[in-house]
Amino acid sequence: MTTTNFFAVDLGATSGRTILGSIVNGKLEQREITRFANNIIQTGGHFFWDIYALYNEIIKGLKVVSEEKIKIDSIGIDTWGVDFVFIGSDGGILRNPYCYRDPHTDHAMEDYFNLIPKEMVYDKTGIQFMQFNSLFQLCALRKNRDSALAAANKILFVPDALSYMLTGEAVCEYTILSTSQMLDPRTKKIDLQLISVLGLEENNFGRYVNPGDLVGTLTPEVQKMTGLGPIPVVAVAGHDTGSAVAAVPAADEKFAYLSCGTWSLLGIETKDAIINEKSYEYNFTNEGGIEGTTRFLKNICGMWLLERCRQEWTDAPADVNQINRESMSAPAFQSFIFPDAPEFANPTSMVDAIQDYCRRTGQKVPQTYKEIARCIFESLAMRYRQVLGYLNGLSPFPIDKLHVIGGGTKNTYLMQMAANATGIEVITGPTEGTAIGNIMLQAKAAGLVNDMFEMRKIIADSIELMKYQPQDSPLWDEAYQRYLSVTSLK
Repeated sequence: MTTTNFFAVDLGATSGRTILGSIVNGKLEQREITRFANNIIQTGGHFFWDIYALYNEIIKGLKVVSEEKIKIDSIGIDTWGVDFVFIGSDGGILRNPYCYRDPHTDHAMEDYFNLIPKEMVYDKTGIQFMQFNSLFQLCALRKNRDSALAAANKILFVPDALSYMLTGEAVCEYTILSTSQMLDPRTKKIDLQLISVLGLEENNFGRYVNPGDLVGTLTPEVQKMTGLGPIPVVAVAGHDTGSAVAAVPAADEKFAYLSCGTWSLLGIETKDAIINEKSYEYNFTNEGGIEGTTRFLKNICGMWLLERCRQEWTDAPADVNQINRESMSAPAFQSFIFPDAPEFANPTSMVDAIQDYCRRTGQKVPQTYKEIARCIFESLAMRYRQVLGYLNGLSPFPIDKLHVIGGGTKNTYLMQMAANATGIEVITGPTEGTAIGNIMLQAKAAGLVNDMFEMRKIIADSIELMKYQPQDSPLWDEAYQRYLSVTSLK
């Protein structure tokens, strides 16, 4: 029996991996091929991604499967959202792309709203306002007379740029485009008014593709480098959260999902975009999902808080699981932060930023790594409860469970806190949800599965799920009121 193998490239904001996946006897099998760091480069007063290094890591992974004489049937790429690469009229990359954490977008939203009012932008896109959204990045670049933008023939989002480097085909995949604040979710295309005020046209972007569409095949150059043939590159959900949500092993629609990693993305899956006064007030986003669905969600700062603190701690264990465990020895509910406060976006010192916040709001200032870690976890759990409360008021269906996917599921203490804070059952798994969704979308494109419900059943049958029930509800209810009081002072 011939096995169909799919090569998934899954790139996050701190690391990347290539994974080989296949479906055997109705179950998903996967094997990690390579894993590597994704480093932010700081130079000339700016922060960049190294697109060439990421491309080289993809080539390395493809060489491994070639050397092992493994036949792969397609390749799919997913990455974080909003960032993009400029391509010149000669087809060459003009420079490494800016990282969304670069400060050049400070005040960019206000600059753009001088061109088109804020309310109109939200009504057109239904996207959460964040200063690093692609629309505002482009506005900042235009204001700063960026030479790469001035010379650009095509603007390709990061997964599409990597596909371009592999195939020579310039595309604009629906789910990654939906992160940009340029997509009209009703038409599924770029809103021309939003980009025209920046001097851009629709043909500055690649041809539209949806998850499951063919991008192209490996160029002769890549075939020669890797030893592979003209392997198809398939559009998956290019936004990693889109691929991750595709992997949620839910039996029906009455669930909320939490993609828990560097970012926490909490939302629901709906048939249509939800754009109204309340969604605008709460700053929710409508991003593209698979099979024409909408991911109605809110971006929440996630394990970025802990990752940055770990870089500073000299007395903490190297093993993050040990930090998680030891944090439980610190007293509960001593201090809270608002995870989405601007000072936590990219501070010089995350430890100082957390301590300053607690000091400014009249709380006990956490000192040890155990106290700071516990403060982070409890604050995230409370923020999940807060956002879930907003969701319950906006959702067209009752939410009776929270599915959590991503690397954060390994922190069983945070998962129990999430159940305690929200008061509903929390179901965790898969850990590598993004890569699994990537693989399953390639399998769907190959005709091995029919729809997302069949995909999700295969995933549920292939992994071990963990379930957490709410505990100590009165204590968490009381602590939540303190969280609301403290964070209102932000």
